[in-house]
Amino acid sequence: MPMVLPLSILLASIMTFGSFAENYEFAAMKSSGISLQRAMKSLIVFIALLSIVAFFFANNVIPAAEYKFLNLRKDIVQTKPAMAIAEGQFSDIGEYNIKVNKKSGEKGEKLEGITIHKKAVNGSGSNIVIKSKNGILLNNEESSMLQMILYNGNYYENVIPKKYEERSKVPFIKASFKKDIINIDLSKLNTTQDEGEIVNTNTMLNVSELSYTLDSLHKNFDKDVLSFADNIYQRTGVASLSKVKTTQKDSIVPDILKLLPTDKKAKVLEVAISNVASSKVSIEGSKVEIEGKQKNINNHWLALYEKFVISFACLLMFFIGAPLGAIIRKGGLGLPIVFAVLIFITFHFINTFGKKVAQENGIPPFLGSWMSSMILSPLAILLTYRATNDIGLINMDVILTPITKGFKKLFQKKNNTPS
Repeated sequence: MPMVLPLSILLASIMTFGSFAENYEFAAMKSSGISLQRAMKSLIVFIALLSIVAFFFANNVIPAAEYKFLNLRKDIVQTKPAMAIAEGQFSDIGEYNIKVNKKSGEKGEKLEGITIHKKAVNGSGSNIVIKSKNGILLNNEESSMLQMILYNGNYYENVIPKKYEERSKVPFIKASFKKDIINIDLSKLNTTQDEGEIVNTNTMLNVSELSYTLDSLHKNFDKDVLSFADNIYQRTGVASLSKVKTTQKDSIVPDILKLLPTDKKAKVLEVAISNVASSKVSIEGSKVEIEGKQKNINNHWLALYEKFVISFACLLMFFIGAPLGAIIRKGGLGLPIVFAVLIFITFHFINTFGKKVAQENGIPPFLGSWMSSMILSPLAILLTYRATNDIGLINMDVILTPITKGFKKLFQKKNNTPS
């Protein structure tokens, strides 16, 4: 609906007003004293009402449909879990990412070339990979457990030692098996949720829920940034150094190492280097986490603005299509379709580009959502102005007159030159 509705309005308005102009019905209207604005008035009211309906559709129907769609997927995973595992790509099921090269059997329960990645538990950082030549899926519709039996495979696990100095050795565990059984809990994918429960996904929230969620996300984000900054500040040791009293007021020590004995300088440098390396790792890890949270906030802002963009796009496409149809004077399904597709592709490309850049925090989410409308709004104003004033799409006289004058002067100079 967000894509079809604006395109339908654009195409219908070009075809309708193009047919009016092609059959000289606008000429009859103007001779009767009916201007283009008056002819468009009833349709403007209709499109305005349609825009309001589009907003309520985007705010209420689409989130409910997304919620039902996710529950339907979960129900399919519960009753026919083999459908949740696609061939040749990783599929997320519970705490496992599963990839199979080939599926066979009546219900796709027989698997070949299995690769399983188990997600880290409680941030342990251990990476577990299981590879198997073949396997089979067994499940009971009344049970929330999915049983995967693997044959002829290997088990790999990277171990994270508790002692920091042992981590450089990168120890791991490797084991082989002829048969292994993995139980996957599908209870989280079940559909026994209450009807009023809203899943924490931006596409499933309406405007009021998005506003509430964004307020919580911003507060948590600011709290995390302050906590991270305070943690780094405490690691630097500046807080403890600021408590040291100096003998002279506002004294500056150019080299702290000069105040220490020679046998302790090397130890201090080692500690400093270790602290800097530890802080660097912490900053890099926190940077990824903070960027992920910022991207989540941007996605919620984009979902909020998108509900208003759909409504405005209906008005925008009408004020582009109606004047354009009156100018080109072509109805039917020929030229109007070409213009409608070109304009909508431009709108959709700019809209997609703006949202992608806004997701990565390149531009504000408001600008990313409204970029396409901002760029095409001047076109709508220009076309409406030219149509209401009976000006063509392109005034060729502005381009051709200077060229013809230049050629006339050139020929006159050639004719006036003595032979």
